[in-house]
Amino acid sequence: MLRDFCCCWNSDTDNTVDRDPVLLVSGIGGSILHSKRKKFGFETRVWVRIMLADLEFKKKALSVYNSETGYTESLDSATELIVPQDDYGLYAIDILDPSFFVKCLHLTDVYHFHDMIDMLVGCGYKKGTTLFGYGYDFRQSNRIGKLMDGLKEKLEAAYKASGGRKVNIISHSMGGLLVSCFISLNSDIFSKYVNKWITIATPFQGAPGCINDSLLTGLQFVEGFESFFFVSRWSMHQLLVECPSIYEMLPNPDFNWKKQPEIQVWRKQSKDGETSVAKDTYGCNDCVTLFEEALRNNELNYDGKTIALPFNFKILEWATGTRKVLDEAQLPKGVSFYNIYGTSFDTPFDVCYGSESSPISEVSEICHTMPEYSCTDGDGTVPAESAMADQFDAVERVGVAASHRGLLTDKKVFQLIQNWLGVSSESKVKHARTSKVMDVKFE
Repeated sequence: MLRDFCCCWNSDTDNTVDRDPVLLVSGIGGSILHSKRKKFGFETRVWVRIMLADLEFKKKALSVYNSETGYTESLDSATELIVPQDDYGLYAIDILDPSFFVKCLHLTDVYHFHDMIDMLVGCGYKKGTTLFGYGYDFRQSNRIGKLMDGLKEKLEAAYKASGGRKVNIISHSMGGLLVSCFISLNSDIFSKYVNKWITIATPFQGAPGCINDSLLTGLQFVEGFESFFFVSRWSMHQLLVECPSIYEMLPNPDFNWKKQPEIQVWRKQSKDGETSVAKDTYGCNDCVTLFEEALRNNELNYDGKTIALPFNFKILEWATGTRKVLDEAQLPKGVSFYNIYGTSFDTPFDVCYGSESSPISEVSEICHTMPEYSCTDGDGTVPAESAMADQFDAVERVGVAASHRGLLTDKKVFQLIQNWLGVSSESKVKHARTSKVMDVKFE
């Protein structure tokens, strides 16, 4: 708190006078989550943590969707998941495991907005005066009331703290969908408080390979040996199958893809005593049939109880409504929009389970297999085709050769942001504005 006070005390120095406030908005998995005891208020970090990660996650983070409220709720009724608001919202999106061990070893796998925060501070931004963060419960729908209200409050706080200056938003990944929903549902508020919106690696039309596979086998945030220190893929699967945000990032079936994304399954078939192997193919519209069949018997063991977790059609219905909200979003007049997307990385697009030599016998086996991907160009998570298709009138769209998380630390990205904000780490603000749309690709 003393550090925050000192930042505010020095906020009127010369090199911050001309800074419009910046609000950083994280994506899925990009916010610290604490489990809070409702009665005593005691908090435990459940995302992200390295020590005892899977154990704490299973005890306190696993959730189910409440179709009456529209919210995903913790299985432990005595606790709730919250996002810490320390450091003007920046703490929750900075280093996702801020333990001494992580900082000492500099485990950059969990360094999220950290480098960008340092870059902006180096350009003269001050926490609590011209620099803020918005972390949120990323399990929830991108258009749910609490998330929309939280973003509104952050915009108002940044606007007032800077003396009534409009806010520049920088969003990453799914955070761009959240901002798009806010524009669609609160256009007048967005127009009142926002000057520029810079989005990075946003899956505007979905992330076909990664999201289709997430619903069937889970999501691994860290690959290789390090993954043993984090939440397991299967634990993440049991969470994500009940999360509206995942369903909202399924590939948009109405988007004019260069090639429609597919899920393929090599299946063993028996007829008249004869066994054969065939490959079934599912497109955007009929993959729900596969999800339903593969997850029909999916269940979770929690606190001695067995809880059924099949594919959730209530969430799918809600997510279909969210897609409509996203498709209807129109950028308000006077707001400048910039889009950075990742390129040059093999990015999952089509997903295949089983093989001709090792086919799937029962569809439920898919949930315990590893897929083979057919890849397209992108950032390793979001195809460039999806990230570019924002459907807004952009000042610039720029492709940068970097991975999905790597875009948050990339020097070219930092230079673009500085140019668009009209700042630098060495000189005072330059009042520059780009007036024509450019599609650029950095190698």
